[in-house]
Amino acid sequence: METIKKKITYGSTQTPNNRASYAQKVIAISSGKGGVGKSTVAANFAVGLAQKGLRVGLLDADIYGPSIPRLFGVENERLAWNNDNKMIPSENFGVKLMSVGLTTPQNDTPLVWRSSVAVSALIQFLEDVAWGELDYMIIDMPPGTGDVQLTMAQEIPLFGAILVTTPQMLATDDVSRAIMMFKETHVPILGLVENMSYFIAPDTNAHYDIFGSGGAKHLCENYDVPLLTQIPLTCKMCENSDEGKMAIIFGEIEIQKSYKEMIEKILKK
Repeated sequence: METIKKKITYGSTQTPNNRASYAQKVIAISSGKGGVGKSTVAANFAVGLAQKGLRVGLLDADIYGPSIPRLFGVENERLAWNNDNKMIPSENFGVKLMSVGLTTPQNDTPLVWRSSVAVSALIQFLEDVAWGELDYMIIDMPPGTGDVQLTMAQEIPLFGAILVTTPQMLATDDVSRAIMMFKETHVPILGLVENMSYFIAPDTNAHYDIFGSGGAKHLCENYDVPLLTQIPLTCKMCENSDEGKMAIIFGEIEIQKSYKEMIEKILKK
């Protein structure tokens, strides 16, 4: 991807710019640490909104670890431009997608970028992509509390953030920092998703708390944020993610219900 050097006038968290005026609502999906299934939750959430007949775009802001192309089965597509010199987003399951993973020569090409270059690329993805009019823009954030999170809070009036965690203490410790970051940057927290909440054995259908239990509920009580849903872990879910099949469509009934519960709660807001 050719990153165009622009003069950027940054907003602030109190008075953010609006670089996504084409979107009615922008929701950030974030986590305190990697490996908790944040991108999987973001992808299925976006597809669930599209199933409701809404116009949905998904921006993969996880610059150094873009997972969205594979989750949507478009990992072999590459960036194209229209006659207005705008990037054309990929599309699958009714969701428009843009990811830095679509801009590299090969799928395994690393992006050895300093954070200032990464931030400039994300602003390009907001302003120079032919998104069209959207009801929802979903942003798959990188893990942690760094430059990208701060930039998104400064450059878009976020409708809110959804935080993803697993039940284990290591994950909840980190997501508590993410909760405080969003509170300090004046971004409403729409709720918490506990992913991999329990494992469903494929042979017996028994439930096992392989990552512990109660972590998300404890966080929600401590920080006064709603628990949106608890998503189980299954072998089929892992296979579907690798094959670009959305769990909200192809997954077991229990997983589909978990995602639909989350979507209904957000739409009621």
